Amino acid sequence: MRRKIPIKKVMRNLNRILAVSLLVLLSGGLYAVGEKTINIGGEAGWETVDKRIGVTELSAARPYPVLALSSATRYADEQTLDLGLSFDEEQPIDFKDRAGHYQILISPALLATEKRLARSGAGAAMFSGLPPFLENANNGPLVLVPQSGALLSSGEGIRDFSIEFWLFPMNMENGELILSWTATREDSPGDYALQRIQCTASKNRLQWLFQNFFAPPGAEATLVNISLTGITPLVPRTWSNHVIRFNADTGLLEYLVNGVPEAITYATSSGRESGQLYRAVAGREGTLMLGGRFIGMMDEFRIYGSFIGDPILRKYHQVGGRAETRVFDLGEYNSSVLRVDVNGGRITYSGEQVQNEYAGAWPFRFTDGSTLQFFIRAGDNPYQWTETPAQDTNDWRLLSFEEVLNNPEWRAFTPETELSGIRGRFVQIAVMFYPGNNNETTPYLDRLTITYQPDEPPLAPTLLTAIARDSAVDLSWRASFDADVAGYLVYYGEASGRYFGEGALLGNSPINVGKRTLVHIDGLQNGTLYYFVVVAYDRFSPLHLGAFSREVSARPLRTGQ
Repeated sequence: MRRKIPIKKVMRNLNRILAVSLLVLLSGGLYAVGEKTINIGGEAGWETVDKRIGVTELSAARPYPVLALSSATRYADEQTLDLGLSFDEEQPIDFKDRAGHYQILISPALLATEKRLARSGAGAAMFSGLPPFLENANNGPLVLVPQSGALLSSGEGIRDFSIEFWLFPMNMENGELILSWTATREDSPGDYALQRIQCTASKNRLQWLFQNFFAPPGAEATLVNISLTGITPLVPRTWSNHVIRFNADTGLLEYLVNGVPEAITYATSSGRESGQLYRAVAGREGTLMLGGRFIGMMDEFRIYGSFIGDPILRKYHQVGGRAETRVFDLGEYNSSVLRVDVNGGRITYSGEQVQNEYAGAWPFRFTDGSTLQFFIRAGDNPYQWTETPAQDTNDWRLLSFEEVLNNPEWRAFTPETELSGIRGRFVQIAVMFYPGNNNETTPYLDRLTITYQPDEPPLAPTLLTAIARDSAVDLSWRASFDADVAGYLVYYGEASGRYFGEGALLGNSPINVGKRTLVHIDGLQNGTLYYFVVVAYDRFSPLHLGAFSREVSARPLRTGQ
């Protein structure tokens, strides 16, 4: 049996539906209606992130490139850099010396690795071993010929110097030749001796030999040989940092592995700190070969004309990095940023392995403390914002985030939460990247979405009417339905669609009449036909205007006494 529904209940429900529909119509929609988004990263790419300090794109973590900390080259002493090979170029033939002091000769035996395998920056050099018939100073996998001004220029006396590089041996076989400097040096007038600096593998350790490189001062000085051997076995398929450095004032010659002294001697007559100091002099027509009979990778090979301090061992700088988007135009003044959604994760490098921990949406919680921090600023005039100074990504001494952390224009926010008070036509996002507590892991940003709601202009006033008076016109209209209407402008003129009227006592067109909906406009010319429209606005500075109302006209006329 069909149940009868009381007519009163039907009418009550119908009224509720009509009321909700009217509310949606008047308010511009429910919460989600009118929302718009800006997508950054992911499929959209990172072109809109146009300021990056210590941040780069990586392609190994997700289907599309992600933003992560950069391990780009950082120098222990930029001022005394004599040779700088980053191996970040895509092809070995493009490898270049940052200092410009050495000519580089490349053989087909040398390869370039991809970014994910490199210790620093965008790549490393891959050595595959050299056939015996190619083993000579001028035909190795990578040969460096010093030019004028180089530390190893022919016959040049050398004071302090340091040699630094990262090494990734595949097996560390005995006899593998890591580097070899070969030249000739005159030990007496007309008598020449072979000069060498060699770094070779012996029992999983590196051994250094300086043959005829040091000698007491004087024309007839006796050339000497000095050797050092590391004490810690090197682990195959693991990156390690190697530095050998010389102090000309004390004669100290020191070898470090991963920042720890492995061997110390003195280039003196006694082999200790006391005794006559020996001088270092580069031989004539010398060449430096890297990677002869070596199988593995090398990264960041450098020579300094100084006794460098502690080498930079961390993969990422401890202060992190920063990325800023460009300023986005939301299209309407006083727009509201509702929320910012982000996705990301963490990358850990371990030898040849890249461990990717995708966290998905915020929050990112990683046990090593690596994290991201987000800032936003919005307003109707971005030209009043403080410009963040541009900085050289290689000059980490200038790297400071105070512009973001202490600038009142920037406001820290938590992604995936509803934001309040972030309003304006223009918006910009800044992201801080912080490495893990051992500076060997990096958080990454996979994508970022800004959701905002434009402040739509108010609806046009309706039911505009005009009544002619003596030298005046009375205008009235129904108020705009928008709740944030701040006032109305009355436009008038003497031709349809051309509202450039002048002479009214309230002012020239347009007239700001505030929130009034009934206006008496006098000071008009009798007999002249005037045309009127009214526009609502919801902001004072700058005015945010809605659409024109319908046009009305009236002709003021003199009335009888």
